[in-house]
Amino acid sequence: MVNHQLILFLAALTTFHVSSNSAPPPLSTTATEFLQTHNEARASVGVEPLTWNEQLANITSELVLYQRDKMSCQLANLTALNYGANQFMERRTKYTPRMVVENWVTEKQFYNHSDNSCVPNHQCDSYTQVVWRKSVELGCAQASCSKQGPSLSICFYNPPGNYVGESPY
Repeated sequence: MVNHQLILFLAALTTFHVSSNSAPPPLSTTATEFLQTHNEARASVGVEPLTWNEQLANITSELVLYQRDKMSCQLANLTALNYGANQFMERRTKYTPRMVVENWVTEKQFYNHSDNSCVPNHQCDSYTQVVWRKSVELGCAQASCSKQGPSLSICFYNPPGNYVGESPY
């Protein structure tokens, strides 16, 4: 069943024009941790660092809150976005932003750069999005889903990447 409310919500989010014309405000601890961990992974494969985009962060914040409040903290359908995206849900314990990104980066062990492929029966899409050379901006958000600590995290990347047949770095 198609959730028309979610489709309208995502369409509204993706109409924002992402630009960075003014000096950015100081980053929160969460933003700093998401950005730093991404850039450590990128540096390890010789890819330029990402910059934080507050507009992307605001969009991801709205989306994680929507998913938490309206969708029982389910993962979002991110297929119709104008951004690259990663998301992570942990139901047992709260993950820090560093733990979330490091989880995505664990997929590197299954990625074969020489032929731009992933080992059969494994996923590499989250990892390749983290290190996608053509993405230059990042915005992430995280929401706690319950008092026990489960959390949902979403990151958007601009411009989008992770195209089949293209090497990430």
